[in-house]
Amino acid sequence: MLNGKKILYSGMQATGTLTLGNYLGALKNWVKLHEEYECLYGVMDLHSLTVRQNAAEFRKNARSLYALYVAAGLDPEKNCIYYQSHVSGHAELGWILSCFTYMGELNRMTQFKDKAAKHADNINAGLYTYPVLMAADILLYQADVVPVGVDQKQHLEITRDIAQRFNALYGDVFTVPEAYIPKAGAKIMSLQDPLKKMSKSDENANATILLLDEKDAVIRKFKRAVTDSGCEVRYAEDKPGVSNLMDIYGCVTGKSYEEIEREFDGRGYGDFKLAVGEAVAQELEPLQKKYREIMEDKSYLDSVISANDEKAAAYAAKTLRKVQKKVGLTEKLRRS
Repeated sequence: MLNGKKILYSGMQATGTLTLGNYLGALKNWVKLHEEYECLYGVMDLHSLTVRQNAAEFRKNARSLYALYVAAGLDPEKNCIYYQSHVSGHAELGWILSCFTYMGELNRMTQFKDKAAKHADNINAGLYTYPVLMAADILLYQADVVPVGVDQKQHLEITRDIAQRFNALYGDVFTVPEAYIPKAGAKIMSLQDPLKKMSKSDENANATILLLDEKDAVIRKFKRAVTDSGCEVRYAEDKPGVSNLMDIYGCVTGKSYEEIEREFDGRGYGDFKLAVGEAVAQELEPLQKKYREIMEDKSYLDSVISANDEKAAAYAAKTLRKVQKKVGLTEKLRRS
């Protein structure tokens, strides 16, 4: 608990531009969570280092991500939005927790296997121990709940295991977090392959809507979106392409599947795809305008980054000191 509220923690990697999937599946749902929770959101730049980065582009992307958080509606005065790498406690706690994590647990992580297959020339130790750093991210702030997609459930499970193991040895040091799973828009799929998740790293540019895509690009990509046999706009397991577009349209307009089916009854996929594209472009327009304003106001962005980094570091220091004492590390001496 912090300020009388349960603590919610999440973040996104600072690589590339966020996608419509990131926005509808997570970011849009985060905006009002501060009303119920004390929220912390990280620009997860340490996690991004498992893949080689161009330094200048990486710094630019991290700043862009921060601005997108704010442009999407996360108020930096009501939420703690900070850079992961600016709080050294992440790396420090990550090392300590790695000594309480078993190889067998890490060997079972399916995301490591998937990423190792994609980056066979760079299967590094950081990629392998990624779940431990993620556990440190969450436990460092005593998070009660963590918004997770389907692909992150396993990482939250190992976080809970590590926390419970540590608590069994040293007492109630860590809060054991629970999953927070939004009801709608939890997983937006590729426009070109509706059986796989929309990803900013997809080699097919038409598969992904980026949050900073211009209106013409958004509509063009939706026009090229893969649909299914037939021409009926209907939500069904055997119609993954149309169902994905219905998910997107529903998230943006607030309409139910039944309402969407009625709206496009007797109309073809062409009309439907154009309507989805226009609705998404309309949704993104104010976000993009706000993003440009934030990026142009360097002093404002620098000030909120600095203030929130300090706030996050203060939160983290309390947990880290407690952990260091429990495991027997010598306390740093301070000059009087």
